[in-house]
Amino acid sequence: MTTGHYMVTIQEAAKRLGVKEGAIRKRIERGTLSSEKRDGRVFVFIDAPPVDDMGYDAGHHAGNDKEYDAGYPVGYDALIQSQQDQIETLKREVEDWKEEARRKDTIIMTMAQRIPELEPAPEPREAPETASEGAEGVEVPIKEERRSWLYRFFFGE
Repeated sequence: MTTGHYMVTIQEAAKRLGVKEGAIRKRIERGTLSSEKRDGRVFVFIDAPPVDDMGYDAGHHAGNDKEYDAGYPVGYDALIQSQQDQIETLKREVEDWKEEARRKDTIIMTMAQRIPELEPAPEPREAPETASEGAEGVEVPIKEERRSWLYRFFFGE
């Protein structure tokens, strides 16, 4: 088919234009769509290329454009463009996150270099001497645990 006006039924026009049949009838009433009545049926003149039963463009791109090899669903261009825009947005976000991670890594490395080396922990103190086993009769006072101030306040010492 050649490009230009196509004479189709109201149902077919609605399908090709992606609107309801009532919308096509209103357009005919308003005069925004040309129509013709033949054999009791109303035919509409539209510029949209024919669409097969599956919703694929049946002839507009077949051989007319080298870019397209076969027909595809109506509105597919808009869908692809939308997805490409989303992909670009996500790519920018990924780059932003990578840059943020690099910046944080740099800050962490700088801070780690500024921390002075910690002194080694001091040697543990020796335990206090207790009474030896050989010293009998020598009493060594047992150190009592000191109670918390709260315990002493309520219960005395």
